[in-house]
Amino acid sequence: MPLITVQYASSRKTPALKSEIAAAVSELSSSVLHKDPKVTAIIVQQADAADWFAGGRSLAEQNLASVWLDIHITDGTNTKDEKADFVAATFKRFGELLGELHNESYVHVHEVRADAYGFGGLTQERRYIAGKLDVAPRSAAA
Repeated sequence: MPLITVQYASSRKTPALKSEIAAAVSELSSSVLHKDPKVTAIIVQQADAADWFAGGRSLAEQNLASVWLDIHITDGTNTKDEKADFVAATFKRFGELLGELHNESYVHVHEVRADAYGFGGLTQERRYIAGKLDVAPRSAAA
């Protein structure tokens, strides 16, 4: 159940680009990190290449694109290799979507403790425990 925020800048301007980005990120988090797309939330935000600076010059001046992808996952649910593969695959895929990327393009994988992260009013830890006990999870408020 990751929450993924994508900020990008590119000279490519197509009506479907944000949807393509969301689909690509959903596919990568599913295929590489084994996250369920049905409980994945993705926020896609565009920045103007003239407003994004890397190496002291705007991306517009450099005729390059860039991305900042921030993904929150539950701590311990992925290996170091899976996370490294996700970073590499994401950089490659965004190069295909946005055009040549500035090297200063980032993927940040936040691993959050299961007792401090959740959705629908339940932490991941409570969902895990309920699954082990084969009972319906309930919130502390219930």
